[in-house]
Amino acid sequence: MVRASSVKVGSAKLVVICVGLLGFALVANFLWLSSSASSSSSSSHFIVPTTTNITIANHKNDAASSFGGEGRVLAAAYADLPAPQLKWQKMASAPVPRLDGAAIQINDLLFVFAGYGTIDLVHSHVDVYNFTTNTWGESFAMPKEMAHSHLGMVTDGRYIYIVTGQYGPQCRGPTAHTFVLDTKTRKWRDMPPLPVPRYAPATQLWRGRLHVMGGSKENRHTPGLEHWSLAVKDGKPLEKEWRSEIPIPRGGPHRSCVVVDDRLYVIGGQEGDFMAKPGSPIFKCSRRLEVVYGDVYMLDDEMKWKTLPSMPKPNSHIEFAWVVVNNSIVISGGTTEKHPVTKKMVLNGEVFQFNLNTLKWSVIGKLPFRVKTTLVGFWNGYLYFTSGQRDKGPDDPSPKKVIGEMYRTKLKLNV
Repeated sequence: MVRASSVKVGSAKLVVICVGLLGFALVANFLWLSSSASSSSSSSHFIVPTTTNITIANHKNDAASSFGGEGRVLAAAYADLPAPQLKWQKMASAPVPRLDGAAIQINDLLFVFAGYGTIDLVHSHVDVYNFTTNTWGESFAMPKEMAHSHLGMVTDGRYIYIVTGQYGPQCRGPTAHTFVLDTKTRKWRDMPPLPVPRYAPATQLWRGRLHVMGGSKENRHTPGLEHWSLAVKDGKPLEKEWRSEIPIPRGGPHRSCVVVDDRLYVIGGQEGDFMAKPGSPIFKCSRRLEVVYGDVYMLDDEMKWKTLPSMPKPNSHIEFAWVVVNNSIVISGGTTEKHPVTKKMVLNGEVFQFNLNTLKWSVIGKLPFRVKTTLVGFWNGYLYFTSGQRDKGPDDPSPKKVIGEMYRTKLKLNV
């Protein structure tokens, strides 16, 4: 016979055990849910942008920006910005396709220099396009010692000054040689070499001096901050040596450099670039980390760099992609930050306007396709561009074909 006291004690123990197990289960379930929620919130889901499915973030520099819902979308740096369609007319193609070439407009002539034909082939001549007749005319040779790509270049209206750059194909070394071309006689002349070689430095004529800034250092990757100038007049150097000037706030190659109303502007660019693969007998190009930016700097009477509003998105490979029209700087195409998922280069297809009256940027149109290192001119109300490397198609902004096509559109600026 079991005593009543024993039954009560046993029942009490059973209740305590059950309550304890239930409590443990509740705590464990809570911890599991917390852990699951935490791991879910830390994961990233990217929607790859296409022309039919792009969401634009309002800020430029984040890798991705959340807009609620279940997914995350790429920031504006990786996507096409909204812009009106422009009507482009295809003109006569250049005699050769070229990438990383250079171009200078003097009146109705566009002088197009050098550049890659392919990664293993570089051009060593100048082609000339006539905006009045809309035809390609003469071609003539460059000096044998002159760089073939990543050139610094500017004109005073007759003479074209050519500074440093890469000599040869693939990712070969730079040269410090500088030259001047008399565009009337087609004769070349040597000038004092740059203190050290550079790739794609920002180059301009300002206050009687040839200014050369930034670019990449001799290893092709490290950004240079140095700034030099040389007094020149009528195609001749007035000094034997370059003078050191105030360093540029941010170094690197592939930037627009413009002088308007006695102010010098440096726009966009990047830090880092492809380098030669160590030990490669042909200096084969090897990818390295690059940071593309949309920074804008200005020099004026105070000779101190001032920071102006940045471009609507980071932009590089625009050193000859600009023209000045109605007190605005217009820039066509370029490259932006690499895709955060595929790590591929992303080309830009926008036409940007920087209004120098308001110091505001706007996107005023789209090119026929995304393209970098465009060579641009403006004549009789038309914006022209030729050459460069275009995208793989509307849904793939990564680079593919090197082109020589020429296009133009009637330009109407926002004021």
